This record gives sequence, C-alpha cells and structure tokens, in this order.
Amino acid sequence: MYPSKAIAGAAHGFLEDNSQPLRADEFSGGDGTVAQKLRSLGFEVRSTTRNPDWSRDELILALDFYLKNPQSPPGNGSNEVGTLSQQLNMLNAVLGQTGGESFRNANGVYMKVMNFRRFDPSFSSVGKVGLSHGGAQDEAVWNEFASDPVRLEIVASAIRSALVGGVAPVAIDELDYVEEAEEGRLLTALHRRRERSQKLVRACKDKAMNETGELRCEACNMSFLERYGEFGNGFMEVHHIRPLHTLGEGHKTLLTDLALVCSNCHRMIHRRKQWLTVAELARIINRSGVSTSL
Repeated sequence: MYPSKAIAGAAHGFLEDNSQPLRADEFSGGDGTVAQKLRSLGFEVRSTTRNPDWSRDELILALDFYLKNPQSPPGNGSNEVGTLSQQLNMLNAVLGQTGGESFRNANGVYMKVMNFRRFDPSFSSVGKVGLSHGGAQDEAVWNEFASDPVRLEIVASAIRSALVGGVAPVAIDELDYVEEAEEGRLLTALHRRRERSQKLVRACKDKAMNETGELRCEACNMSFLERYGEFGNGFMEVHHIRPLHTLGEGHKTLLTDLALVCSNCHRMIHRRKQWLTVAELARIINRSGVSTSL
C-alpha cells in the first residue's frame, strides 16, 4: 500500500512535457483531489485514520523501556517490544485514544523508542544520532525523567500497575480544571478520583471537626463559615497529598493522605504540570503578604 499523494507526485514526472516529480509541499492531497483522481483512473484508494500523537503516559513507558538498555535496545521483532506495544494499546483503550491499523504496532513503538537517542549524550557526544522524527513532548519527557531513572521506573510501574488492576476508562472531561501532571493523564485521573470520593471527603471533614471544631484551608487558613456565614458551613475541598506514582489502582487512601483546601488554593496547587504541595503554596501566600482570612 502506497500513499496516494506520493503516487500522484511521482506520476507527474512521467508526463510528456518533461515535467518533474512533485514534492509533497507543491500540491494538495486528500479525498477531494488526489484520491478522487486516482479512483477515476482505476486505483483502489483506502482511507486511513491518522494515528494520534504520543501522550505523556506513553512516552514515560517508552523512555523507561529505552533506559533499561540504551546501548542495545531489543529489536522491533522482540518479545519485549511486543509486550510494550500491548501495554500501550491497553493504555490507549483506557485513555480513549484510537488510530489506524498500525496504531502502536511493534515497528512504530520501536521507532519511537529509538527517537530518544537524539537526546542521549552518550550517543551525541560521539557523533551518533537517533531517529530524527518526534515532537516537543519527547524532549520534555526526556528532560524531566532521563536524569532520574529511579523515579521514572517508579512512575512507569505505577502506570502499568493501574492497567493490570483494571482501571476504569478516563473520561475526556475528568481532569476538569486540573493541569495534567508530569506523571501523565492516567495517574492524574486516579488522583482526581480519590479527591472526589464523597466517602473520603466526608471522613476528612469529620476528622477536622473532631480535632479542631472547624474547617479551615490548610494553605491559606480561610474558613467558608467565616467568609459566607451559615451558607458556607461545612464546605471545603479535599486534596490528595501523596505522590502520583504511589497511586496504583490497588492503593488504599488514608486520612493522613488528605488535606483540606479551599477552592482557590486547590486550583493553584493544580495550576501547572509540576504541582505545588500545600506547604509550598502556603509559603507563596505568606510571602505575598495578602490577608486570606477574616
């Protein structure tokens, strides 16, 4: 099977007026132009679905695979690459990603793994290069994880553990206002599910009421009761403070894993890919000198 645009571009070079083959950027392709013409000439043209870009979760698994043996990674026909391909397809089923017939097959997975070589100083320092294709996300994941392979392995293991545990599919709007964390969309979704558990939220609030007699944000000290009167009584959000890589599907959340935070502080914690801790946000608030409680 050959791309329809490549066939049309090459055929242009066989016209009788000594024409040259056309480059891809010299004409438009698609069903309305090239494909329609080729069908009229008797060609069978099949429409294909473009495979989506690699997600951060996928790149984490691929980089973990690469760093296990960067000098001589298993080949594209190996059992190891086949297993990684299966894991990526399981992951994408959970994340709601689909593609064409070649979607995350062994050849494509192997090529993506080898893309990391262009960032690897052990290769670039001796004049070697990896495969040149790839997106900005490839380099971002390399920069965040390659220097800390232990952390990378822990995060990758948490993703695989969630998949083996039969994690429920991630809805498109499940992350809501939360910026996807460095550890990827799946672990971010597991984090949000724990924060939204009504049973955990209620238990965390009950614990605070039993110990202090009130609900206050642990970052800014704000009380909804003080701010809004009886209308705000009993209201407070809950933030899960455990690192994402500890949130495998079988992880049991303890009350000590939770912190009470107001809505504004909760959004500030999740505003960027590298989430703040409650203590870090409290320091930012204190340095700003802005009064946060009545």
